[in-house]
Amino acid sequence: MLLKVGSKGDDVKKIQLKLNLLPADGIFGSGTKEAVKKWQKANGLDADGLVGTNSLRMLYAEPRDPIANVGELKLNNLVNTIPYEAVTQIAECAEKFQINTPLRLAHFLAQCAHESADFTATHENLNYSAKGLKGIFGKYFHGSLADSYARQPEKIAARVYANRMGNGDEASKEGYKYRGRGYIQLTGKSNYSSFNKTVEDDVVSNPELVESKYALLSAAWFWDSNSLNAKADHGSSDSVVTTITKRVNGGTNGLADRLKKFKTFYALLA
Repeated sequence: MLLKVGSKGDDVKKIQLKLNLLPADGIFGSGTKEAVKKWQKANGLDADGLVGTNSLRMLYAEPRDPIANVGELKLNNLVNTIPYEAVTQIAECAEKFQINTPLRLAHFLAQCAHESADFTATHENLNYSAKGLKGIFGKYFHGSLADSYARQPEKIAARVYANRMGNGDEASKEGYKYRGRGYIQLTGKSNYSSFNKTVEDDVVSNPELVESKYALLSAAWFWDSNSLNAKADHGSSDSVVTTITKRVNGGTNGLADRLKKFKTFYALLA
């Protein structure tokens, strides 16, 4: 079953009731679509506004247990704001990397949310056109070379990340194997190897675990490795968010969104 704009009937009405949309008229219009997209985003699904198998399964799943607070962290307040699976990983991040105060966690989640498009992206998108390659990776793609790499993520990553961050040469394809994963895009074999020391699984041999199991914990490792708790402890001002953004992003791209997200998370946690 696939429900979308234009669908009508009892199945649509049931979804509207699940999402507390009143009146539940059984007509899938733009309002229902927007409510579905908001719910999908909050639950870690592709926010396309289409109600298919995955959305239906989650909508009608048994209610999840409340998340227990950790110290002074009011984790249950986050359940409708970030994916449930991400909330369940916060306790381990707090224990291993001392992201254990409302201020630290709000700063951390704001950066994760922005870098991952609100917790929906767990791996790097390298599906660039020739024009995109020249604009973003012009150092590596001169003249017609971009045409032979366009829309081939494996080849692109193998070239762009070759012979750096612990990766082998382009032929080794380690640039693709250790491409960006997790909510703050862990990248490069050396970073995977360092993160590997903090978990039980072998993420060097199984790098896909970084996006499927350790999306938040790998971000917390990056956070700790860059001493960002200390920066977060300086307070809740815009200047602190800016300082942290520069370390995470290398600049201030998306600063307005990061500021907005920080304020949202801090209001929930403080």
